[in-house]
Amino acid sequence: MGRSFGDVEYYRARLQECGGPVLEPAVGNGRVYVPLREAGIDIDGFDASEEMLAYGREACQARGIVASLSQQTFETFHYDRRFAAAIIPAGSFQLITDGNDALAFLRRLHDHLLPGGRLIIDIGGIDGLFGSAAPARSWKTAEGDLLTLLDHRAEPDYVSQTTSAYLRYERWSRGALLESELDLFTLRWWGMQELRLALEATGFSDVIVSSDYVFGQAPGKNTGTMTFEARRGG
Repeated sequence: MGRSFGDVEYYRARLQECGGPVLEPAVGNGRVYVPLREAGIDIDGFDASEEMLAYGREACQARGIVASLSQQTFETFHYDRRFAAAIIPAGSFQLITDGNDALAFLRRLHDHLLPGGRLIIDIGGIDGLFGSAAPARSWKTAEGDLLTLLDHRAEPDYVSQTTSAYLRYERWSRGALLESELDLFTLRWWGMQELRLALEATGFSDVIVSSDYVFGQAPGKNTGTMTFEARRGG
Protein backbone atom coordinates (compact mmCIF):
# COMPACT_ATOMS: atom_id res chain seq x y z
CA MET A 1 0.00 0.00 0.00
CA GLY A 2 1.38 3.36 -1.05
CA ARG A 3 4.26 1.79 -3.00
CA SER A 4 5.17 4.09 -5.86
CA PHE A 5 6.77 3.55 -9.24
CA GLY A 6 7.01 7.30 -9.59
CA ASP A 7 3.30 7.51 -10.33
CA VAL A 8 2.02 8.43 -6.85
CA GLU A 9 4.17 11.57 -6.67
CA TYR A 10 3.39 12.43 -10.30
CA TYR A 11 -0.37 12.22 -9.89
CA ARG A 12 -0.29 14.05 -6.59
CA ALA A 13 1.58 16.94 -8.23
CA ARG A 14 -0.70 17.01 -11.29
CA LEU A 15 -3.87 17.01 -9.17
CA GLN A 16 -2.99 19.48 -6.43
CA GLU A 17 -4.51 22.40 -8.34
CA CYS A 18 -7.31 20.59 -10.19
CA GLY A 19 -10.00 22.48 -8.24
CA GLY A 20 -12.58 19.72 -7.97
CA PRO A 21 -13.27 16.04 -7.34
CA VAL A 22 -11.20 13.29 -8.96
CA LEU A 23 -12.22 9.82 -10.19
CA GLU A 24 -9.98 6.73 -10.31
CA PRO A 25 -11.44 3.80 -12.27
CA ALA A 26 -9.91 0.34 -11.62
CA VAL A 27 -8.74 1.58 -8.22
CA GLY A 28 -7.69 -1.93 -7.13
CA ASN A 29 -6.45 -2.13 -3.55
CA GLY A 30 -5.93 1.64 -3.38
CA ARG A 31 -2.17 1.72 -3.92
CA VAL A 32 -2.45 5.16 -5.55
CA TYR A 33 -5.87 6.14 -4.19
CA VAL A 34 -4.98 5.99 -0.49
CA PRO A 35 -1.95 8.34 -0.55
CA LEU A 36 -3.88 10.78 -2.76
CA ARG A 37 -6.75 10.71 -0.28
CA GLU A 38 -4.25 11.24 2.54
CA ALA A 39 -2.93 14.29 0.66
CA GLY A 40 -6.39 15.86 0.91
CA ILE A 41 -7.52 15.20 -2.67
CA ASP A 42 -11.29 14.64 -2.99
CA ILE A 43 -11.17 11.36 -4.91
CA ASP A 44 -13.71 8.61 -5.67
CA GLY A 45 -12.68 5.18 -6.90
CA PHE A 46 -14.35 2.09 -8.28
CA ASP A 47 -13.31 -1.43 -9.12
CA ALA A 48 -14.99 -4.63 -10.31
CA SER A 49 -13.45 -6.62 -7.43
CA GLU A 50 -15.09 -6.26 -4.03
CA GLU A 51 -12.14 -8.11 -2.49
CA MET A 52 -9.69 -5.50 -3.76
CA LEU A 53 -11.94 -2.70 -2.57
CA ALA A 54 -11.96 -4.25 0.90
CA TYR A 55 -8.17 -3.83 1.07
CA GLY A 56 -8.54 -0.16 0.14
CA ARG A 57 -11.23 0.46 2.74
CA GLU A 58 -9.13 -1.28 5.39
CA ALA A 59 -6.10 0.87 4.52
CA CYS A 60 -8.18 4.05 4.72
CA GLN A 61 -9.63 3.03 8.08
CA ALA A 62 -6.15 2.32 9.45
CA ARG A 63 -5.08 5.84 8.44
CA GLY A 64 -8.19 7.54 9.79
CA ILE A 65 -9.48 8.72 6.40
CA VAL A 66 -12.90 8.20 4.84
CA ALA A 67 -12.97 5.95 1.78
CA SER A 68 -15.25 6.73 -1.16
CA LEU A 69 -15.03 3.42 -3.01
CA SER A 70 -17.69 1.45 -4.89
CA GLN A 71 -17.98 -1.78 -6.88
CA GLN A 72 -18.58 -0.84 -10.51
CA THR A 73 -17.31 -1.84 -13.94
CA PHE A 74 -15.76 -0.05 -16.92
CA GLU A 75 -18.96 -0.68 -18.92
CA THR A 76 -21.60 0.53 -16.47
CA PHE A 77 -20.05 2.92 -13.91
CA HIS A 78 -22.14 5.96 -13.04
CA TYR A 79 -21.88 8.93 -10.67
CA ASP A 80 -24.35 11.73 -10.04
CA ARG A 81 -21.59 14.30 -9.76
CA ARG A 82 -19.09 15.30 -12.43
CA PHE A 83 -15.32 15.33 -11.93
CA ALA A 84 -12.57 17.85 -12.49
CA ALA A 85 -10.16 15.02 -13.35
CA ALA A 86 -10.00 11.27 -13.90
CA ILE A 87 -6.84 9.19 -13.56
CA ILE A 88 -5.94 5.68 -14.69
CA PRO A 89 -2.45 4.82 -13.36
CA ALA A 90 -0.35 1.68 -13.84
CA GLY A 91 -1.64 0.70 -17.27
CA SER A 92 -5.07 -0.32 -15.98
CA PHE A 93 -6.62 1.08 -19.18
CA GLN A 94 -4.90 -1.77 -21.02
CA LEU A 95 -7.10 -4.28 -19.18
CA ILE A 96 -9.81 -3.34 -21.71
CA THR A 97 -8.73 -5.71 -24.45
CA ASP A 98 -11.35 -4.86 -27.11
CA GLY A 99 -10.69 -1.64 -28.99
CA ASN A 100 -14.38 -0.72 -29.34
CA ASP A 101 -14.95 -1.29 -25.62
CA ALA A 102 -12.00 0.98 -24.88
CA LEU A 103 -13.51 3.77 -27.00
CA ALA A 104 -16.87 3.35 -25.27
CA PHE A 105 -15.15 3.63 -21.89
CA LEU A 106 -13.36 6.83 -22.95
CA ARG A 107 -16.69 8.33 -24.04
CA ARG A 108 -18.21 7.39 -20.68
CA LEU A 109 -15.32 9.06 -18.88
CA HIS A 110 -15.72 12.14 -21.09
CA ASP A 111 -19.38 12.41 -20.05
CA HIS A 112 -18.42 12.22 -16.35
CA LEU A 113 -15.96 15.12 -16.55
CA LEU A 114 -16.71 18.79 -16.07
CA PRO A 115 -16.04 21.08 -19.05
CA GLY A 116 -12.28 21.49 -19.17
CA GLY A 117 -11.82 18.46 -16.92
CA ARG A 118 -8.64 16.46 -17.34
CA LEU A 119 -8.07 12.78 -18.10
CA ILE A 120 -4.65 11.30 -17.25
CA ILE A 121 -3.84 7.77 -18.46
CA ASP A 122 -0.71 5.61 -18.17
CA ILE A 123 0.22 2.92 -20.68
CA GLY A 124 3.26 0.70 -20.96
CA GLY A 125 5.68 0.90 -23.87
CA ILE A 126 5.14 -1.27 -26.95
CA ASP A 127 8.15 -3.41 -25.97
CA GLY A 128 5.81 -5.13 -23.49
CA LEU A 129 4.19 -6.86 -26.46
CA PHE A 130 7.46 -8.59 -27.26
CA GLY A 131 9.01 -8.91 -23.80
CA SER A 132 9.86 -12.20 -22.14
CA ALA A 133 8.16 -13.60 -19.06
CA ALA A 134 9.00 -12.13 -15.70
CA PRO A 135 11.25 -14.23 -13.45
CA ALA A 136 9.66 -16.47 -10.84
CA ARG A 137 8.78 -14.63 -7.63
CA SER A 138 8.18 -15.84 -4.09
CA TRP A 139 7.00 -14.53 -0.71
CA LYS A 140 6.69 -15.87 2.83
CA THR A 141 3.34 -15.66 4.61
CA ALA A 142 2.91 -14.72 8.25
CA GLU A 143 2.37 -18.42 8.95
CA GLY A 144 5.69 -19.34 7.33
CA ASP A 145 4.25 -20.81 4.14
CA LEU A 146 5.89 -20.09 0.78
CA LEU A 147 3.94 -18.40 -2.02
CA THR A 148 5.32 -18.65 -5.55
CA LEU A 149 4.31 -17.02 -8.83
CA LEU A 150 5.30 -18.39 -12.23
CA ASP A 151 4.67 -16.36 -15.39
CA HIS A 152 4.28 -18.08 -18.77
CA ARG A 153 3.74 -15.80 -21.76
CA ALA A 154 1.55 -16.93 -24.63
CA GLU A 155 2.27 -15.91 -28.23
CA PRO A 156 1.13 -12.28 -28.74
CA ASP A 157 -1.92 -11.64 -30.93
CA TYR A 158 -0.59 -9.00 -33.27
CA VAL A 159 -3.98 -8.36 -34.90
CA SER A 160 -5.82 -7.56 -31.66
CA GLN A 161 -2.64 -6.06 -30.14
CA THR A 162 -2.95 -8.20 -27.04
CA THR A 163 -0.58 -10.33 -25.05
CA SER A 164 -1.56 -12.93 -22.47
CA ALA A 165 0.25 -14.47 -19.55
CA TYR A 166 -0.67 -17.60 -17.63
CA LEU A 167 0.08 -16.77 -14.00
CA ARG A 168 0.36 -19.81 -11.74
CA TYR A 169 0.16 -19.11 -8.00
CA GLU A 170 1.20 -21.85 -5.57
CA ARG A 171 1.20 -22.18 -1.79
CA TRP A 172 3.76 -24.51 -0.19
CA SER A 173 4.30 -25.73 3.37
CA ARG A 174 7.27 -27.90 4.37
CA GLY A 175 7.83 -28.90 0.75
CA ALA A 176 4.22 -29.92 0.14
CA LEU A 177 1.97 -28.12 -2.35
CA LEU A 178 -1.18 -27.02 -0.50
CA GLU A 179 -3.03 -25.24 -3.28
CA SER A 180 -2.57 -23.58 -6.66
CA GLU A 181 -4.47 -21.18 -8.91
CA LEU A 182 -4.09 -20.31 -12.60
CA ASP A 183 -4.93 -16.81 -13.83
CA LEU A 184 -5.06 -15.73 -17.47
CA PHE A 185 -3.89 -12.11 -17.58
CA THR A 186 -4.40 -10.23 -20.86
CA LEU A 187 -3.44 -6.67 -21.82
CA ARG A 188 -3.98 -4.59 -24.96
CA TRP A 189 -1.09 -2.51 -26.24
CA TRP A 190 -1.48 0.94 -27.77
CA GLY A 191 0.77 2.98 -30.00
CA MET A 192 1.36 6.59 -28.98
CA GLN A 193 -0.36 8.10 -32.00
CA GLU A 194 -3.13 5.50 -31.85
CA LEU A 195 -4.16 6.48 -28.32
CA ARG A 196 -3.86 10.17 -29.15
CA LEU A 197 -6.32 9.67 -32.02
CA ALA A 198 -8.63 7.61 -29.79
CA LEU A 199 -8.75 10.41 -27.22
CA GLU A 200 -9.51 13.00 -29.88
CA ALA A 201 -12.20 10.77 -31.43
CA THR A 202 -13.97 10.53 -28.07
CA GLY A 203 -14.14 14.27 -27.46
CA PHE A 204 -10.81 15.09 -25.79
CA SER A 205 -8.36 17.74 -26.90
CA ASP A 206 -5.02 19.34 -25.96
CA VAL A 207 -3.35 15.92 -25.65
CA ILE A 208 0.10 15.97 -24.02
CA VAL A 209 2.22 12.80 -23.89
CA SER A 210 4.92 12.55 -21.23
CA SER A 211 7.41 9.80 -20.44
CA ASP A 212 8.46 8.08 -17.23
CA TYR A 213 6.55 10.50 -14.98
CA VAL A 214 8.32 13.66 -16.10
CA PHE A 215 5.60 16.02 -17.35
CA GLY A 216 6.27 17.25 -20.88
CA GLN A 217 9.24 14.94 -21.45
CA ALA A 218 8.79 13.46 -24.92
CA PRO A 219 8.77 9.64 -25.14
CA GLY A 220 11.79 7.98 -26.71
CA LYS A 221 12.86 4.48 -27.65
CA ASN A 222 13.80 3.63 -24.04
CA THR A 223 10.60 4.97 -22.46
CA GLY A 224 9.01 2.59 -19.98
CA THR A 225 5.72 4.42 -19.30
CA MET A 226 3.84 6.95 -21.38
CA THR A 227 1.34 9.24 -19.64
CA PHE A 228 -1.38 10.93 -21.71
CA GLU A 229 -3.10 14.05 -20.40
CA ALA A 230 -6.09 15.49 -22.25
CA ARG A 231 -8.98 17.87 -21.59
CA ARG A 232 -12.70 17.65 -22.15
CA GLY A 233 -13.95 20.50 -24.30
CA GLY A 234 -17.36 22.14 -24.18
